[in-house]
Amino acid sequence: MEIPDRWPAPNPDWSPRDAARVIGLVFGGLVVLIGVWTSYYTVAPEEEAVVLRFGKFIETSPPGLHFKMPFGIDRAINVPVTEVRKVEFGYRTLEAGRRTTYAARGSGEDSLMLTGDLNIAQVEWVAQYKIKDPKEWLFNLQDPEATIRDTGEAVMRAVVGDYTVTELLTRQREQIAQQVETKLQELLDQYKTGVQIVTVQLQNAVPPRPVQAAFNEVNAAQQERAQLENEAQREYNKAIAQARGNALRDVSEAEGYAVDRVNRATGDVARFKELLVVYKQSPGVTRERLFLETIEKVLPRVKRVVVADSNGVLKFLPLSGSEVGK
Repeated sequence: MEIPDRWPAPNPDWSPRDAARVIGLVFGGLVVLIGVWTSYYTVAPEEEAVVLRFGKFIETSPPGLHFKMPFGIDRAINVPVTEVRKVEFGYRTLEAGRRTTYAARGSGEDSLMLTGDLNIAQVEWVAQYKIKDPKEWLFNLQDPEATIRDTGEAVMRAVVGDYTVTELLTRQREQIAQQVETKLQELLDQYKTGVQIVTVQLQNAVPPRPVQAAFNEVNAAQQERAQLENEAQREYNKAIAQARGNALRDVSEAEGYAVDRVNRATGDVARFKELLVVYKQSPGVTRERLFLETIEKVLPRVKRVVVADSNGVLKFLPLSGSEVGK
């Protein structure tokens, strides 16, 4: 067979040893290249890396460029530790955006709760969390999200069981969410899940649909009762305030009257003492002056006057002003 001109002519000096050397150099270059390629790894700012050596935990690495044993001896698993994740109960987010769409679960078994007064309420809530220990997150749980879901549902049922349905639907929502957050964190720490609960939010709490109409009637009746109680309390406060005002007025008047009587008595005593001093100096004159002063005060109020002397009662001729004129 004739060799074409475009093919290179075989090198007469090429030997099998030279071929083996070239293959060895190529293989060595590949080994070096693979070794260099597998000897470093990078960790993003929002991540931490868990380094394994032959599958055994060695250390965790912060963000940045790091080196490790090549050829798969060391393996680095990046875990997003600053990412806030969430577990939804009673509903599911289908599409997040400017107009978020949700879908409720068909059976709703994770949202139906039994309250402390033996009523059933449908509670929709969400637990937000992030990873605080990558090692525990990777090795202590087979399905971390399922564990968080089951644990959260158990804690929520326990907390809701301590409240009435009215408290759950109205004024105690924030307190219930705070208690769930605290107890859920304690339980996850006990399980060593490596999870930190960021927040727990009650999205919606309503009675189940079959009894919602009856509950609305009960709620309306309770609101009416509260209104009547407020009106009664307002009237009570008004009556109490008026009674206290009248009592204070009467007490003030009584105190004023007492002060007036004491002042008058004190003045009468002082006057009597002055008269006593004058009387001791001139008994006759003082007695006559007192008599005349008393007569001067009494006579203007007397309608009939009887004059008597030593011979007895004198006949009194009742002459009025009209008779005198005649």
